[in-house]
Amino acid sequence: PAAQGALGDGQGSGAPGALSAGSLAIGTTTGYRLFSLSSVEQLDQVHESNEIPDVYIVERLFSSSLVVVVSHAKPQQMNVYHFKKGTEICNYSYSSKILSIRLNRQRLVVCLEESIYIHNIKDMKLLKTIMDTPPNTTGLCALSINHANSYLAYPGSATSGEIALYDGNTLKTACTIPAHDGPLAALAFNSTGSKLASASEKGTVIRVFSIPGGQKLYEFRRGMKRYVNISSLVFSMDSQFLCASSNTETVHIFKLEHLTDSRPEEPPTWSGYMGKMFQAATNYLPAQVSGMMSQDRAFATVRLNISGQRNICALSTIQKLPRLLVTTSDGHLYIYNLDPQDGGECVLIKTHSLLGSGKMEENKENDLQPPVPQSYAATVARQSTVPSTSTMPGYSEDGGALRGEVIPEHEFATGPVCLDDENEFPPIILCRGGQPGKAKRS
Repeated sequence: PAAQGALGDGQGSGAPGALSAGSLAIGTTTGYRLFSLSSVEQLDQVHESNEIPDVYIVERLFSSSLVVVVSHAKPQQMNVYHFKKGTEICNYSYSSKILSIRLNRQRLVVCLEESIYIHNIKDMKLLKTIMDTPPNTTGLCALSINHANSYLAYPGSATSGEIALYDGNTLKTACTIPAHDGPLAALAFNSTGSKLASASEKGTVIRVFSIPGGQKLYEFRRGMKRYVNISSLVFSMDSQFLCASSNTETVHIFKLEHLTDSRPEEPPTWSGYMGKMFQAATNYLPAQVSGMMSQDRAFATVRLNISGQRNICALSTIQKLPRLLVTTSDGHLYIYNLDPQDGGECVLIKTHSLLGSGKMEENKENDLQPPVPQSYAATVARQSTVPSTSTMPGYSEDGGALRGEVIPEHEFATGPVCLDDENEFPPIILCRGGQPGKAKRS
């Protein structure tokens, strides 16, 4: 079967696949597959489902058993599964085709072309419907994986590069950011939700803004020779690097140097004076020219063997070394070494086939450390009492979501959606308060 998508940032990117540091999900013509990447050499298939064909969105909640699936057979229906138990938690139907899904430990976001639905992931209740959003044909949106800082970003205009920033916790609009002149093509939060990267349809400039303030922090130039379609934009977990891939053969990695205000008032050297004069001169130049003077080139690059094929990237630390992971729509995962000091051309060290029999291809790295055991969240709570036989609807009738199947209440218990394994990636932040688990009755 052909892979219909590849890997994303842990919440996906509108493609039928997602990748966090150790968890990869792909959608195929026959269903979907989940993988665990515990070392450069070891890619294990955790689960395969052939129940729903033509899966074009599959999103796994980090390393948990919660998986959200959308199929071309029913493009208006979202199915939420507990894949380890082989059960469906709930399903929702919407007024038009589902274009993308994002999730963290608090929120599940469903993006349609002209509306966005925000669910509480603990009981799947619909909390908010953002209606009449600007036409968003690709389902572009980003959700912070840090649920304590649960911001949602989506296009605020179909004709300009305005970003609408929405607070997923308070369910209120935070601000709008005039990011680009042309329409947006890519959005990505860093791991803490304190930075947001964006690119326009031209794909020549990538900007990074502070969240929630919306101040521009960085501006990177991918290139000026040609316009490209940015297909993947992702930060490293420590926010030190930002990776951008497109429909070309080149992947760019930019380094976010620490901003500092410790420059001396009076530069003590001739070169310092000249630098200050040069900086002042940019104030008198056209914005396009002066902006060019402050551009940063790519810190590191990768030349892919393929071009014009959909690919999605991730930056991860595997066996204590920084790696670039690239997956392509033909079903391959490529792993590159990234030199965090000098950058330059990244070296391909491993290729995995995602659609074969599980056998790995050649190109091994020498002197590998022993694989580190992968820790998965114990997502099924131990039941201290016999589960109640009462049932509750696994749906909400508000805002256009239609009735799903009636499901047992204990399916909503602490299991599928309360993750409390400290070793799970990424680390849990502020997840101890309250009494998690029980579904709210409507």
